[in-house]
Amino acid sequence: MKKIMYLVWLMAGLALLPACQRTNKLEAEAMRQDSINVALQDSINTANAEKDSLMQLMGDIADGMQQIKELEDIVSVNNLNGETPDRKQQLRDDIVLIQEAINKHKQRLNDLEKRLKQSTNYSATMQKSIANLKAQLEDQQKTINNLTEQLAAAHIQIKNLNQSVDSLNTVNKAIAKEKEAAQQESKQLTNEVNTLNTCYYVIGSNKELKANKIIESGFLRKTKILQGDFEMSYFTKADRRTLNEIPLHSNKAQLMTNHPKDSYEIVEHGNMKTLHILNPARFWEKSNFLVVKVD
Repeated sequence: MKKIMYLVWLMAGLALLPACQRTNKLEAEAMRQDSINVALQDSINTANAEKDSLMQLMGDIADGMQQIKELEDIVSVNNLNGETPDRKQQLRDDIVLIQEAINKHKQRLNDLEKRLKQSTNYSATMQKSIANLKAQLEDQQKTINNLTEQLAAAHIQIKNLNQSVDSLNTVNKAIAKEKEAAQQESKQLTNEVNTLNTCYYVIGSNKELKANKIIESGFLRKTKILQGDFEMSYFTKADRRTLNEIPLHSNKAQLMTNHPKDSYEIVEHGNMKTLHILNPARFWEKSNFLVVKVD
């Protein structure tokens, strides 16, 4: 209600300003809305790119399983005894990298599952696929644990592994917070854009409009529109980006609010008038309210 009253006050204030100042105000508001639309589109593009990246997870896990299989064929206590120090160091580094990759995959899979549960795409098939990926990651973890034990048995110490894992977990938590903040910002931008594009219209007889305090008129007095505490619940709420046609259900109709004449037309369909909005941006540029008086 406060936002609605603000729009009414803004409209009333603009009506009192000189024409050039009103134009500047409207242009500034249009630029602000364009900026919000661009920011929202950027957020949507980012979300789509994230989704594409997450869908690569299945292939990454399959690649990881192949790498672990290759290490399994190499790492054993007997084989390691014949390896050079440099080769043993390389095996240790490979296991560290795979352990880090497993942790990354787990985090990515958790993010993917969370996103899908919040969307309409979460089906039984997708749920089964996620369960299979989790099982594969658990198998990878067990194999890495086994390989680590074999390296320890061969007196090869894996240094800094725990530090690497802890550091990765810290980074993952930071990334999760950033993603949550980005989602909140995107939601806020969406709400702002929807608010800016919300419009209200009412169609009624002279008696009905007066009864709801939408118009005020009297003998030898100019009709006033939307003055004072008018009945807001009498209006129909709509999105001005998609509202292109309004049936008026009458053979006589008059727009009481101010809208550029070249932005709309009133045509007849079976002896009944219909309002066609030809240019929504121009039609609603002076006000988000439309009042139509019919007989």
